Amino acid sequence: MPNPVFQAPAISPVAIRERTGSISTAEIISVLKGEITALHIKQAFSTEIAEEITANFVGSPGLKERKDGVPGQYVGASHYKKHAATYFAEAETARPYVDALFGNLVDPVRGLFNALKRELHDQGIELRPARSEHGQANICRALSWSGSGTFSLEPHDDVAQVLCAGNDYELSAVAHNTVAALNFYPSMPEEGGNLRLWSHKPTVIDRKSQGVETTGYPYSAAYLEAVPSHDFQLKAGDIALIDGGFVHGVTGQSGNGKRRVLLNSFFGFARPDLVLWWT
Repeated sequence: MPNPVFQAPAISPVAIRERTGSISTAEIISVLKGEITALHIKQAFSTEIAEEITANFVGSPGLKERKDGVPGQYVGASHYKKHAATYFAEAETARPYVDALFGNLVDPVRGLFNALKRELHDQGIELRPARSEHGQANICRALSWSGSGTFSLEPHDDVAQVLCAGNDYELSAVAHNTVAALNFYPSMPEEGGNLRLWSHKPTVIDRKSQGVETTGYPYSAAYLEAVPSHDFQLKAGDIALIDGGFVHGVTGQSGNGKRRVLLNSFFGFARPDLVLWWT
């Protein structure tokens, strides 16, 4: 008889697209609608822009150490484990530092946001940053992980924290649709630091079995052992866009001095006529 306490994770089908060039708004909308699980666009923005963003991140007066149990540094604000009032107040304080990451550059994150906003507007759908009376979300946050071992960032899903964010967050509604996670990579180590996506989209019951129902972090190696996974070999200038409901993590990176820096945003449908964007 199988052990009734341990339920083997269900294998969810994945649709992955990888190519070189610029990202298209149609592809982004396909991820939002759950038609594509993951997109990896290689050489999506220039090395010059990537290097300048990295230098601005390293030298930023807004650079902080994470204190939420995930090793690393960041510029910007994260909704993770925070009440809406705290998150939006932090987003307002961090805005000048986030804007300064791009200096006078043509900002690839805002470029994508604006193109998507125009495309959705033509379909009668509004795209805007999440907000409350305390402020509104930034265009992105910059992150660098310093975890060592098998994973720089443990396997997790991005839906649990949105689902449990609380009634004062308008973004909670997105958890019932696709929570899309968008990453731009200005700097990557030569080896490792890959994005690993498992073919598993956990349910509330799955999360409870793992004790991660409010955070989605971390799933154990034993739990994921039999689940197929896909590694995205990332380089500076790449973009990855995934359905954040699937379990994903970051493989360990070699200590060759190059840090892994990414710009991260989340977005998704809150209503059929509204897509929210936050960090």
